[in-house]
Amino acid sequence: IIASQYYAAKKTRAGITVAYAELTGAGSMNNSFCLAIFMGLIYWRGLAWEYTAETIAIVLVEFIMACLLQTHTMTVLRGIIVFSLFPLSIVFIAVLESFGIN
Repeated sequence: IIASQYYAAKKTRAGITVAYAELTGAGSMNNSFCLAIFMGLIYWRGLAWEYTAETIAIVLVEFIMACLLQTHTMTVLRGIIVFSLFPLSIVFIAVLESFGIN
């Protein structure tokens, strides 16, 4: 995070792009790591699995972010897409749960 702040402080397109890539990489690794721990706890503790919709949303958001990061520069449109992923994922979870996917 500190390195990202350093790059973003340069206020250049390349610096902001590097900072963004570092932050999204850290976020993706954190999501994957926490999801693996969560799935491990459910498996080893024998808990009921009721998180299919949430898991699908997490993996889908990570996939979308990976696709968005294939370019070297970040545009305002891509920033808006990234900003909208959180509320859209909540709506996506609600739709999946309304169809009975727990």
